[in-house]
Amino acid sequence: MSNPGGVSGAERICFQGVVQRFRLIQERPDTLREAFAHLFRKKVTYHDFEALKGVSFVVREGETVAIIGRNGSGKSTILKIIAGVYRPSAGEVRVSGHVGALIELGAGFHADLTGRENIILNGLLMGLSKLEIQSREQEILDFAELGDFIDSPVKQYSSGMFMRLGFAVATEIDPDILLIDEILAVGDESFQQKCAARIDDFRRRGKTIVFVSHSLAEVSKLCHRAILIDSGVLLADGPTDQVIAEYEQRMHGSFEPQAHASAVRSA
Repeated sequence: MSNPGGVSGAERICFQGVVQRFRLIQERPDTLREAFAHLFRKKVTYHDFEALKGVSFVVREGETVAIIGRNGSGKSTILKIIAGVYRPSAGEVRVSGHVGALIELGAGFHADLTGRENIILNGLLMGLSKLEIQSREQEILDFAELGDFIDSPVKQYSSGMFMRLGFAVATEIDPDILLIDEILAVGDESFQQKCAARIDDFRRRGKTIVFVSHSLAEVSKLCHRAILIDSGVLLADGPTDQVIAEYEQRMHGSFEPQAHASAVRSA
């Protein structure tokens, strides 16, 4: 596999022929009568849906890689596999290093705990000791700028407040790999600028970043490499400008996800 950004660092993420299947129930009762009738049926009708179909790629230390594609293409599924939320149905996944994940607003937060308590909880889930978390707590509070709300239950938080706290925790633990799924669009302009500055700092320090976004302008600005996914199939993997051009061309035409060959895909 080629290395479009010229990065020669250690392997951080490796997908080899990864398949992710979900079991979907085909019949869903619309009325109370139908729901009651379903109780007496011996057989439930379902089918398997493949969100990823044999996806393979490698991300190395120091790379900032975007995953782009239409809604439902499998982008977020890839991030959740990297983060360990999903276990792939088939194929091999290797992740080397500590992962900080911003893949779902409020993920990892307990609604009835305060923001301060959730800092401790998230830090423990990410592998830090309580002492390590406490030593970084003030930096997290300063970045999140939640004021007195830090001692309120997070179920009272707005989406912007979730974003502030989640981003502060995920980045303050100084992960080797940072996963970001679109939610940087949440929050005011000032906070988005703070997030962008921190991401730039991560890039300068050689961290690995995997970024999912529908904003091609942000992708072009932040990432030297992009991966194009559609219908669970990897269509292109290469320099950002080339992959974006292919995506835009396909958006104006018809997608053909079965056609694995691409002019910019890594061999």
